[in-house]
Amino acid sequence: MAALLSLALLYSRLRNPQGLLGTAYPPGTVAPPLAGTGDDGRPLALADFRGQTVAVFFGFLNCPNICPTTLAALERVRQTLPERQRKDFVSLLVTVDPGRDTPAELRSYVRYFSPDARGLVIPKVPLRQAAAAWGVGFEYSNITAPDRYDVNHTTGVYLVDREGNRRVVWDYTQLNLTDRIAADVRTVMP
Repeated sequence: MAALLSLALLYSRLRNPQGLLGTAYPPGTVAPPLAGTGDDGRPLALADFRGQTVAVFFGFLNCPNICPTTLAALERVRQTLPERQRKDFVSLLVTVDPGRDTPAELRSYVRYFSPDARGLVIPKVPLRQAAAAWGVGFEYSNITAPDRYDVNHTTGVYLVDREGNRRVVWDYTQLNLTDRIAADVRTVMP
C-alpha cells in the first residue's frame, strides 16, 4: 500500500511539478481565444488582458448558486493577494446565456462581487465553438418559453497567466480553499 501511495505521489508531482491545487496544464498550453462584447458594451477579448492573470469562468446571471458562489470565492482570493498582485488579477465571467444576459446586466452582476471583475457576452454560435475549445459544456433545459429555461454548465475556473497560457483549472468544489487557490495564483503571477 505504501508503494502504491508513493507511486501516486510521484506521478502527481511529475504531472503537476509546481504542486498546484487544481489540475495543471502542460507548460505552454495557450488559452483558446475568447472574443465578444464586454460588460461595458465594447468589444472585448481575452487577449486584451495580456499582462494580467485572469480567472476565466463560464456561467450566467440567473444561476442560483454555482456562479455567485464562484465569483465570491474569486474575490476572496483576490483580496488575499498582495496589493501589487491584486490589481493584476481579474475574474472574467463568460456568459453561457447570451440570449438573456445583456452586457449592462452582466456588468452590474460581476461588479457586485468585485470592482475589477469583467463580463463577456459571445453570440450563441461562436460561444459553442469557444466553450468546446475550453472543454466547457452547457445545455438549456426545462424550456417553457423563449426566455424561461434553466442552464446546466461546466463549473471549472481556468487560470490564464499574463502571457495567455492556461496554467490550471480548479473544480468548483476546490474554490472554498481560498488560501490554496491564492497560493496557485501567486505561483503563476510574477
